[in-house]
Amino acid sequence: MSDRQKSADQLREEERVTRYLTQHPEFFAQHPDILENLSLPHDSGSAVSLVERQVSVLRQRNVDLRHRLNELLARAKDNDQLFERTRHLTLSLLDTRSVKELAQVLIADLKDRFDIPSVNLLLFADIEQEQAPAIQTSEIDAQVHIGIVLNSTKPVCGLMRAEEIAFLFPGQSKSVGSVAAVRLGGKKPLGILALGHPDPHYYTKASGTLFLGYLSDILARLIPRLP
Repeated sequence: MSDRQKSADQLREEERVTRYLTQHPEFFAQHPDILENLSLPHDSGSAVSLVERQVSVLRQRNVDLRHRLNELLARAKDNDQLFERTRHLTLSLLDTRSVKELAQVLIADLKDRFDIPSVNLLLFADIEQEQAPAIQTSEIDAQVHIGIVLNSTKPVCGLMRAEEIAFLFPGQSKSVGSVAAVRLGGKKPLGILALGHPDPHYYTKASGTLFLGYLSDILARLIPRLP
Protein backbone atom coordinates (compact mmCIF):
# COMPACT_ATOMS: atom_id res chain seq x y z
CA MET A 1 0.00 0.00 0.00
CA SER A 2 1.45 3.34 -1.05
CA ASP A 3 1.91 6.34 1.27
CA ARG A 4 -0.73 8.18 -0.77
CA GLN A 5 -3.17 5.28 -0.29
CA LYS A 6 -2.41 5.20 3.44
CA SER A 7 -3.02 8.93 3.74
CA ALA A 8 -6.36 8.64 1.94
CA ASP A 9 -7.44 5.79 4.23
CA GLN A 10 -6.33 7.67 7.31
CA LEU A 11 -8.21 10.76 6.16
CA ARG A 12 -11.41 8.80 5.68
CA GLU A 13 -10.97 7.21 9.10
CA GLU A 14 -10.45 10.63 10.72
CA GLU A 15 -13.56 11.94 9.00
CA ARG A 16 -15.58 9.01 10.36
CA VAL A 17 -14.25 9.59 13.88
CA THR A 18 -14.90 13.33 13.65
CA ARG A 19 -18.43 12.78 12.39
CA TYR A 20 -19.15 10.25 15.12
CA LEU A 21 -17.86 12.50 17.93
CA THR A 22 -19.80 15.46 16.53
CA GLN A 23 -22.99 13.40 16.51
CA HIS A 24 -22.28 11.98 19.98
CA PRO A 25 -20.88 14.82 22.14
CA GLU A 26 -21.60 12.75 25.26
CA PHE A 27 -19.02 10.12 24.25
CA PHE A 28 -16.21 11.35 26.51
CA ALA A 29 -18.59 11.81 29.43
CA GLN A 30 -19.51 8.14 29.10
CA HIS A 31 -15.87 7.11 28.71
CA PRO A 32 -13.86 9.27 31.13
CA ASP A 33 -10.96 6.84 31.07
CA ILE A 34 -10.29 7.75 27.45
CA LEU A 35 -10.58 11.48 28.19
CA GLU A 36 -8.05 11.20 31.01
CA ASN A 37 -5.45 9.71 28.68
CA LEU A 38 -5.84 12.26 25.91
CA SER A 39 -3.39 15.13 25.58
CA LEU A 40 -2.75 17.81 22.98
CA PRO A 41 0.59 19.39 22.09
CA HIS A 42 0.91 23.01 23.23
CA ASP A 43 2.76 25.80 21.43
CA SER A 44 5.36 25.75 24.18
CA GLY A 45 6.13 22.09 23.51
CA SER A 46 4.41 20.76 26.62
CA ALA A 47 1.22 18.73 26.59
CA VAL A 48 -2.18 19.79 27.91
CA SER A 49 -5.24 17.67 28.54
CA LEU A 50 -8.22 17.84 26.24
CA VAL A 51 -10.28 19.43 29.00
CA GLU A 52 -7.65 22.13 29.49
CA ARG A 53 -7.61 22.77 25.76
CA GLN A 54 -11.41 23.00 25.67
CA VAL A 55 -11.36 25.46 28.56
CA SER A 56 -8.74 27.54 26.72
CA VAL A 57 -10.79 27.56 23.52
CA LEU A 58 -13.98 28.49 25.37
CA ARG A 59 -12.16 31.25 27.24
CA GLN A 60 -10.90 32.73 23.96
CA ARG A 61 -14.38 32.51 22.46
CA ASN A 62 -15.72 34.29 25.52
CA VAL A 63 -13.17 37.09 25.03
CA ASP A 64 -14.13 37.39 21.34
CA LEU A 65 -17.84 37.51 22.21
CA ARG A 66 -17.22 40.24 24.80
CA HIS A 67 -15.36 42.29 22.20
CA ARG A 68 -18.19 41.88 19.71
CA LEU A 69 -20.75 42.78 22.37
CA ASN A 70 -18.79 45.90 23.30
CA GLU A 71 -18.66 46.90 19.63
CA LEU A 72 -22.43 46.43 19.32
CA LEU A 73 -23.06 48.45 22.47
CA ALA A 74 -20.80 51.25 21.24
CA ARG A 75 -22.59 51.27 17.89
CA ALA A 76 -25.98 51.33 19.61
CA LYS A 77 -24.84 54.27 21.74
CA ASP A 78 -23.67 56.14 18.62
CA ASN A 79 -27.01 55.44 16.93
CA ASP A 80 -28.90 56.72 19.98
CA GLN A 81 -26.87 59.93 19.95
CA LEU A 82 -27.42 60.37 16.20
CA PHE A 83 -31.15 59.83 16.63
CA GLU A 84 -31.33 62.40 19.43
CA ARG A 85 -29.38 64.99 17.41
CA THR A 86 -31.55 64.30 14.36
CA ARG A 87 -34.70 64.62 16.44
CA HIS A 88 -33.57 67.97 17.85
CA LEU A 89 -32.69 69.29 14.37
CA THR A 90 -36.00 68.16 12.86
CA LEU A 91 -38.06 69.80 15.60
CA SER A 92 -36.00 72.99 15.33
CA LEU A 93 -36.57 73.13 11.57
CA LEU A 94 -40.32 72.59 12.05
CA ASP A 95 -40.39 75.63 14.37
CA THR A 96 -38.85 78.01 11.83
CA ARG A 97 -41.06 80.71 10.29
CA SER A 98 -39.07 81.65 7.16
CA VAL A 99 -36.59 80.20 4.70
CA LYS A 100 -33.95 82.54 6.09
CA GLU A 101 -34.53 81.30 9.63
CA LEU A 102 -34.55 77.70 8.41
CA ALA A 103 -31.14 78.21 6.75
CA GLN A 104 -29.72 79.77 9.91
CA VAL A 105 -30.96 76.92 12.13
CA LEU A 106 -29.89 74.22 9.68
CA ILE A 107 -26.33 75.45 9.16
CA ALA A 108 -25.71 76.28 12.82
CA ASP A 109 -27.07 72.94 14.05
CA LEU A 110 -25.11 70.84 11.55
CA LYS A 111 -21.90 72.64 12.45
CA ASP A 112 -22.39 72.67 16.23
CA ARG A 113 -24.23 69.43 17.01
CA PHE A 114 -23.01 67.24 14.14
CA ASP A 115 -19.49 68.69 14.07
CA ILE A 116 -19.52 69.28 10.31
CA PRO A 117 -16.88 71.93 9.44
CA SER A 118 -18.43 73.27 6.22
CA VAL A 119 -22.16 73.47 5.50
CA ASN A 120 -23.89 75.32 2.68
CA LEU A 121 -27.50 75.51 1.57
CA LEU A 122 -27.85 76.59 -2.05
CA LEU A 123 -31.32 77.76 -3.09
CA PHE A 124 -32.30 78.36 -6.68
CA ALA A 125 -33.17 81.84 -7.92
CA ASP A 126 -36.95 81.45 -7.97
CA ILE A 127 -36.74 82.15 -4.22
CA GLU A 128 -37.59 85.85 -4.39
CA GLN A 129 -35.89 87.52 -1.44
CA GLU A 130 -32.46 87.38 0.15
CA GLN A 131 -32.23 84.28 2.34
CA ALA A 132 -28.74 84.51 3.87
CA PRO A 133 -26.97 82.47 5.12
CA ALA A 134 -28.39 80.36 2.30
CA ILE A 135 -26.64 81.01 -1.03
CA GLN A 136 -28.89 81.93 -3.93
CA THR A 137 -28.02 80.73 -7.40
CA SER A 138 -29.79 79.55 -10.54
CA GLU A 139 -30.63 76.01 -11.50
CA ILE A 140 -28.93 76.58 -14.86
CA ASP A 141 -25.65 77.57 -13.18
CA ALA A 142 -25.93 74.65 -10.82
CA GLN A 143 -26.46 72.27 -13.74
CA VAL A 144 -23.35 73.64 -15.45
CA HIS A 145 -21.10 73.55 -12.39
CA ILE A 146 -22.46 70.73 -10.26
CA GLY A 147 -24.59 68.60 -12.58
CA ILE A 148 -23.32 65.43 -10.90
CA VAL A 149 -25.45 66.29 -7.86
CA LEU A 150 -28.52 67.62 -9.70
CA ASN A 151 -28.67 64.57 -11.96
CA SER A 152 -28.55 62.12 -9.06
CA THR A 153 -31.60 61.04 -7.07
CA LYS A 154 -29.32 60.00 -4.19
CA PRO A 155 -26.70 61.89 -2.15
CA VAL A 156 -23.28 62.13 -3.79
CA CYS A 157 -20.22 61.59 -1.57
CA GLY A 158 -16.49 61.70 -2.15
CA LEU A 159 -13.89 63.75 -3.95
CA MET A 160 -14.97 66.47 -6.38
CA ARG A 161 -13.21 68.69 -8.86
CA ALA A 162 -11.89 72.03 -7.64
CA GLU A 163 -14.49 73.97 -9.65
CA GLU A 164 -17.32 71.89 -8.19
CA ILE A 165 -16.10 72.49 -4.64
CA ALA A 166 -15.71 76.21 -5.38
CA PHE A 167 -19.33 76.37 -6.56
CA LEU A 168 -20.69 74.53 -3.50
CA PHE A 169 -18.44 76.33 -1.01
CA PRO A 170 -17.58 79.80 -2.35
CA GLY A 171 -14.72 81.30 -0.39
CA GLN A 172 -14.19 78.02 1.51
CA SER A 173 -12.97 75.66 -1.19
CA LYS A 174 -9.39 75.45 0.14
CA SER A 175 -10.65 74.06 3.45
CA VAL A 176 -12.80 71.33 1.85
CA GLY A 177 -11.21 67.98 0.98
CA SER A 178 -14.28 65.77 0.51
CA VAL A 179 -17.97 66.47 0.00
CA ALA A 180 -21.39 64.99 0.68
CA ALA A 181 -24.12 66.76 -1.31
CA VAL A 182 -27.77 66.12 -2.12
CA ARG A 183 -30.35 67.83 -4.29
CA LEU A 184 -33.52 69.06 -2.63
CA GLY A 185 -36.84 68.31 -4.27
CA GLY A 186 -38.12 65.99 -6.96
CA LYS A 187 -38.52 66.81 -10.66
CA LYS A 188 -38.28 70.52 -9.87
CA PRO A 189 -35.26 70.87 -7.57
CA LEU A 190 -35.27 73.59 -4.93
CA GLY A 191 -31.55 73.63 -4.30
CA ILE A 192 -28.62 71.66 -2.91
CA LEU A 193 -27.43 70.89 0.60
CA ALA A 194 -23.65 70.45 0.73
CA LEU A 195 -21.47 69.19 3.59
CA GLY A 196 -17.69 69.50 3.46
CA HIS A 197 -14.77 68.15 5.47
CA PRO A 198 -11.03 68.96 5.31
CA ASP A 199 -10.13 65.26 5.23
CA PRO A 200 -10.23 64.04 1.59
CA HIS A 201 -11.08 60.55 2.87
CA TYR A 202 -13.87 61.57 5.28
CA TYR A 203 -16.68 61.38 2.72
CA THR A 204 -16.34 58.51 0.25
CA LYS A 205 -18.56 56.58 -2.14
CA ALA A 206 -18.95 54.02 0.66
CA SER A 207 -20.24 56.59 3.18
CA GLY A 208 -23.71 56.03 4.60
CA THR A 209 -26.26 58.47 3.19
CA LEU A 210 -29.40 57.60 5.16
CA PHE A 211 -29.20 60.74 7.33
CA LEU A 212 -28.51 63.06 4.41
CA GLY A 213 -31.35 61.55 2.38
CA TYR A 214 -33.72 61.94 5.31
CA LEU A 215 -32.67 65.56 5.80
CA SER A 216 -33.19 66.35 2.11
CA ASP A 217 -36.74 64.98 2.32
CA ILE A 218 -37.49 67.19 5.32
CA LEU A 219 -36.11 70.31 3.63
CA ALA A 220 -37.92 69.61 0.36
CA ARG A 221 -41.23 69.65 2.25
CA LEU A 222 -40.51 72.62 4.47
CA ILE A 223 -38.95 75.15 2.08
CA PRO A 224 -41.95 75.53 -0.28
CA ARG A 225 -44.22 76.27 2.71
CA LEU A 226 -42.10 79.06 4.13
CA PRO A 227 -41.97 82.73 3.06
